[in-house]
Amino acid sequence: MRNDPASTAAAVLSRVGGPANVMSVAHCMTRLRLGVADPAAVDEEGLRGLPGVLGVVVDGESSLQVVLGPGVVVAVTAAVQARLAEGTPAVRAQAAEDTAALGAAPSGRPGDAGGHPGDAADQPGEPGNRFKERLRQRNATPFKSALRRIAAVFVPLIPALIGCGILAGLGGLLANAGLLPGLTPALAAVASAFMALIAVFVGHNTAKEFGGTPVLGGAVAAVVVYPGVAKVTVFGTQLTPGQGGVLGALAAALLAVRVEKWCRGRVPGALDVLLTPTVTVLVSGLVTLYGLMYAAGVVATAIGTAANWLLATTGAAAGLVLGGLFLPLVMLGLHQALIPIHTTLIEQQGYTVLLPLLAMAGAGQVGAALAVYVRLRHDTSLRTTIRSALPAGLLGVGEPLIYGVSLPLGRPFVTACAGGAAGGAFVGFFAMLGDKVGATAIGPSGWALFPLLAGNRGPGMAAAVYGGGLLTGYAVGFAATYLFGFTRRSRTAASM
Repeated sequence: MRNDPASTAAAVLSRVGGPANVMSVAHCMTRLRLGVADPAAVDEEGLRGLPGVLGVVVDGESSLQVVLGPGVVVAVTAAVQARLAEGTPAVRAQAAEDTAALGAAPSGRPGDAGGHPGDAADQPGEPGNRFKERLRQRNATPFKSALRRIAAVFVPLIPALIGCGILAGLGGLLANAGLLPGLTPALAAVASAFMALIAVFVGHNTAKEFGGTPVLGGAVAAVVVYPGVAKVTVFGTQLTPGQGGVLGALAAALLAVRVEKWCRGRVPGALDVLLTPTVTVLVSGLVTLYGLMYAAGVVATAIGTAANWLLATTGAAAGLVLGGLFLPLVMLGLHQALIPIHTTLIEQQGYTVLLPLLAMAGAGQVGAALAVYVRLRHDTSLRTTIRSALPAGLLGVGEPLIYGVSLPLGRPFVTACAGGAAGGAFVGFFAMLGDKVGATAIGPSGWALFPLLAGNRGPGMAAAVYGGGLLTGYAVGFAATYLFGFTRRSRTAASM
């Protein structure tokens, strides 16, 4: 049985209706994100049954996420893109052969092995199909769709945020220790350059996601960080480069898309190449300078003020809620919608105080998985899954444990949330005492977040508080799952 990226990609494509049904391909740290033309052609059960697939999240009428895990998702995404680029009938035939080699179960859909047009599972009135259609409609609300599209703008930026954040932390440690004085300025330049120009990347991705010309979105968003804006006066005050940050860049690029589309429908074809880019940059750029930057700056300042107030006054309660609810957000794939808030806080304060609180959810998940491992000692298959997924869980990648352990069992998912809530309350309590803990970049959590920690009382105190929160999450997640995570029937079945 083959399980290499190429054969996995072929099998995934065959289960989403073939290459012709795929409209877009992207990935985050653990998930392959696909946009499909016909959602009815997607075989969700077949996808879930493929070796190496940890879970499937349907997050809209035409979008789904295939959970593959860190590292693997990059290779499989590249293989999927390569097959889509080829797009020949021979490729689709090979995809079917690779699916069979992977041992995928028949799906029962028309055209699949084992399926016939008259199968009951394919009839429009079948209850399972109606349930899945209701689920798609519930996930296709305008609010959720907007969150997913905003997340799609920022998810591709995460690798650069991680790499630059780690380099910034390393440079800070060397500077504090007085080591390698000739290298630290170079490290600071390398680490800070991306954050200085992140608005351009946000503008580019926004235009691409919302149907505009990416370079025009980037050009308009570049106005936000251009040093010359300091000469522009708005409402009696001078603008500052970077005012409004990623929120201003996002708004500027959205406006550029609207202006561009308006021009495309009205400018004669012979003049389109000259007038449309000019009008788009001119109108959007002026509105950005004289309105959006100022407004986005006010909103960004409000976000920072609200986050500081929340932790200073209700830190324990805020941590309890945020740590307890983050696993369901991860399960639904909506956690990426928080990226603009994290990025805004990093731009303003140098770190995001929300990420360490949210990271406690992973600690609760690890504790819950350890309790399952201890209590269900006769379930060798489940214990094998836990052993393979636990290292990723310790490094903050929760999907393998969510989809492989706690969610299928039911109660351990709830008790894992309880562990995350306890860890979040621990970190939030210290924030109330004046010991803020933040992360200089987003992406990693768990033990992988330690190199990125910062705080108002130094990295040592930040690491101590964060480590205490992790231990609290482990302990409460383990205890809650050990005591309340199993029914008598589940324990009896596992012991047989």
